[in-house]
Parts: sequence; structure tokens; C-alpha cells
Amino acid sequence: MTSTADEVRRGTAYGVLAYGVWGLFPLYFHALKPAGAWEVLAHRIVWTMLLCLVVLMVRRDWAWTRDVVRRPALAGGLTLAALFIAVNWVIYVFAVLHGHTYEAALGYFLNPILTVALGVVVLGEGLRPLQWVAVAIGAVAAGYLAVEGGHFPVVALSLAASFGLYSLLKKRLGVSLQPWHTLFAETAVLTPVAGVILLVIARQGEMTYGAGPRHTVLLTLAGVVTALPLLCFAAAAQRVPLVTIGLMQFITPVIQLLIGVLVLGERVSAALWVGFGIVWFALTVLTVDSVAAARRGGGPPPRSSRPAPDLA
Repeated sequence: MTSTADEVRRGTAYGVLAYGVWGLFPLYFHALKPAGAWEVLAHRIVWTMLLCLVVLMVRRDWAWTRDVVRRPALAGGLTLAALFIAVNWVIYVFAVLHGHTYEAALGYFLNPILTVALGVVVLGEGLRPLQWVAVAIGAVAAGYLAVEGGHFPVVALSLAASFGLYSLLKKRLGVSLQPWHTLFAETAVLTPVAGVILLVIARQGEMTYGAGPRHTVLLTLAGVVTALPLLCFAAAAQRVPLVTIGLMQFITPVIQLLIGVLVLGERVSAALWVGFGIVWFALTVLTVDSVAAARRGGGPPPRSSRPAPDLA
């Protein structure tokens, strides 16, 4: 009993660390100026791939690659996941570097709601009544922000959609691949693209890597910064209930919002604060439903018997 409790405490600590590091990302990416979003994306891909390569070489952990080569569906799933996470990364970095950290935070507040909606549209899952309410409120929030916010919330919805689709694909990849495996595979797929991006930036004379020791070190650390929270999250997911993970995920956008407003001095309009309020109400409904379902031991079975595509 004590060992189980200790594992839960360790898992909770890992989860808080993962979401806390993700929450601090705006400070890190803001410190990478004058590098642009595309250069940051390219370095993040390359250095993460190299870090994973070193780890896998030290561990001599290559047997899993045979499964990827022999199973086109798995290889295709990893490729699609790589594309979605690359889109997410570049939009997020662009938002931070252009003073829209608050919109990025909004995107990650919307993500749980959109993920629930994707479960219905893509996987044919049934929703409990309160989940339907949360999705409806989230849709109202998006509509309100589009009308009252003065522009369609492209950044927020793009971040929520890209990460939601990435999470969906990762779920379908199953448990056959460890975090190091998927991260290496995804960044390996993207590395040629990253190389082209760096070549274009260099030819345009806009490369900032090597401009100074501090800047160079920060860009080189992109691999560690990317891998650390991912591994902490994986350790947390093995030790704590899913509902706890769901509650902890709100740590990230809260920290991002506070950093954007209090540290980076971004101005959030009154209309946007109202939009945040509507989203938070939806998240409250979703949280109440998740906690209640966990206490009951689950919810109703999916309405559709249509099997989801097996990428594993």
C-alpha cells in the first residue's frame, strides 16, 4: 500500500514538473530572439533528433525500428504525428515571439474540449451529458472570440487542433513504442525539412545561430528542453490516474497566461478576458464530469461500434 502511494506521489511530482516546464516555454522561446519561428523550429527538430540518437545508441535500443519498417501503417502514423507536432511547434513559437502568448495559452485551454469533440467525430465515441455541455460551451467561446475579439482566433484554434490531432494519433499508435522511440522517429522524419529550412535561412542571411555564445547555447539546448517534459509526462502517466493527468494539464496554460501578461507585458483586451471566462466555465464542467466519472468507475460505452483505425 505504501509503495503504491509512493508511486502516485512520484508520478504527481513528475506530472507537475512536466506541465510546469511546458508552462515556462514562453520565457525560453522569448529568450531565443532574434531567431525567428522557423529557425527555432528547425533547431528544435535537429537537436532533439540528435539527443534521441545518442540515447538510443548508448542503450543499443534499435530493435523497435524493425517493427516500424515492416508495418507501413505504423510508419505512416508516426509521419502524420510528426507533421502535426511540427505545425503545433511553429505556431506556438510564432505566437510567443510576436507577443501573442495569451492566445497560445487560450489554445491549450481549448485543447481538452477539442480533444473530447475529436473523440466523437473521429473515434465515434459517445459523450456523457456534461461532456456535451462542455463541448457546446467551448463552441460558444470560439464563436464569441471570433465576433467580439475582433478576429477569428486562428492561433488558439490551430494550436488546439494540431495538438489534439497529434494526441489522437499518438493514442492510436498504442503502447508498442516508448517516448524515446516516437520522439526520435518523429524528429527523424522532420530533420530533412529542418535542414532545408536552415539552408534557406542561411542563404537569406538571417541565420542567428553562432551570433553569440549565450544564444548558441540556448538554441542547442532545444533538444533537452523538448525531451525533458515529455519524459516526465510519460513517467507520470505510468503512475497516476488519467483524471489526475487531466486536471494537471491546466497548469501549463495558466503559467503561460501569467507569463504573457505579467512578465512579457502583453495586453489582453476585456473581450478576450470574457472569452477566457467562457472557456474556463467549460473546463470546470469538463473537470466536474471527469471527477464524477472516475468515482463511478467510468461512463457509458461508445455509441458507435465502428473500430478506430489501427496504426499500431
